[in-house]
Amino acid sequence: MSNEQLIHVLVADDHAVLREGIRQVLSNKHGFDVVAEAGNGAETLALAAEHKPDVVLLDITMPGDSGLETAARLRADVPEARILILTMHDRGEYVLEAVRAGAHGYVLKDAPPSELRTAVKSVHDGLEYFSQAAAGKLNDALRNELVREQQQFSLNTLTAREREVLALVASGDTSKEIAEKLGISPRTVESHRENVSRKLRIRSVAQLTRFAVDVGLVEA
Repeated sequence: MSNEQLIHVLVADDHAVLREGIRQVLSNKHGFDVVAEAGNGAETLALAAEHKPDVVLLDITMPGDSGLETAARLRADVPEARILILTMHDRGEYVLEAVRAGAHGYVLKDAPPSELRTAVKSVHDGLEYFSQAAAGKLNDALRNELVREQQQFSLNTLTAREREVLALVASGDTSKEIAEKLGISPRTVESHRENVSRKLRIRSVAQLTRFAVDVGLVEA
């Protein structure tokens, strides 16, 4: 296979031993050419600008700028390069932030060599590649974000007074206690509670409390 046919890869990781292992996995005989290695974000950006790799294999945790910050810079500075995150971090928030930063794939470091090669080839060919574990975490993170957005939308339908009443209900105060604290009648408190329940479509105190905790009105 000629050098022109190889997939040119830049490996960015702050562990030299790991970079050497990746170089062995992405060898010429498998259709790859590791054109450069970087140990931090600044080196990654400089070497990417110099070598114009097809794919940048990027760790998240590196000295200086994180891999996610570097990914965003790469998309701006070397837009033709495809970005594949290779990391030990398996939390959904990381996967979601990687997507937002412009990464085209996400693979965990415990993946078998064959999967890493498949991932690099896939993103090089214009596809996205997320390992099964990463894809599941991404779906969970997106679902949680949607719930948070819906909760924030619901919170925004409440008036300032209704938020005060909700916070006090969630804190365990009775309608009489809320009335005393806010200087209003118990009947007015009940009216506000009814409006809160109607707008949020939540009836039980337990669910109202959970909502108030989730949106930050009260501490857990």
